Amino acid sequence: MNSRVALLAAVAAPLILGACQKTVTTHLPQGSAAYDAIAVAPEVANPAVYSLRAGDRIDVSVFREKDFSAQKVLVDVSGNIALPMLGTIPAAGMTQDELAANIRDRLAASFLRDPRVTVSVETPALLTVSVEGEVEQPGVYEMQPGYTLLSAIAMARSTTDRAKVDQVLVFRTVNGERLGARFDLAMIRAGRAPDPVILPGDVVVVGYSQVRGVFQDFLKTAPLLNIFYRY
Repeated sequence: MNSRVALLAAVAAPLILGACQKTVTTHLPQGSAAYDAIAVAPEVANPAVYSLRAGDRIDVSVFREKDFSAQKVLVDVSGNIALPMLGTIPAAGMTQDELAANIRDRLAASFLRDPRVTVSVETPALLTVSVEGEVEQPGVYEMQPGYTLLSAIAMARSTTDRAKVDQVLVFRTVNGERLGARFDLAMIRAGRAPDPVILPGDVVVVGYSQVRGVFQDFLKTAPLLNIFYRY
């Protein structure tokens, strides 16, 4: 056997065997069922009234009661806030008026007569989406309402050459329940499937194509070994 051919066989064999190895599969809904799997009510996707969430900083003002007021109070990862005299109370998921009413009731029960309480958002939490897997720049990205799956992929500088574009997973948590679905990015890019809306807190994972990965490894290795040459 020619030495060049032998070298090619030695390089290609492990790559081909790698392509035959079992890959991780997913049983998440796909096709039309994928859109139903992560669907949320319109009022959840585009709420008419702002609900407080972890990461918000709020101002709590009690009329003529500076000792009970507080500024730039953080809604922590557990959804709670800490206030003078009242301690830790829940806030995430409430509107500003609902939280103000809750604080008013607590103050009236123990400290003040007919307190007047207002709550305002001083700094809203960033809206973010996480993009992982076979994208050029995985990370957590700031987003705006109305962003789609293609928007999220674009922020991560698109998919890599190794990406399995028919296995793009979207994970979403709604009311404590984790939802997931699988989408075909090629179909979406071609306009043959809808581009699903991404919500704050979603996690997008682009799968790895072992066949493409092996092919890319082969292309990177071959020139180093002078397997391809001019003639």
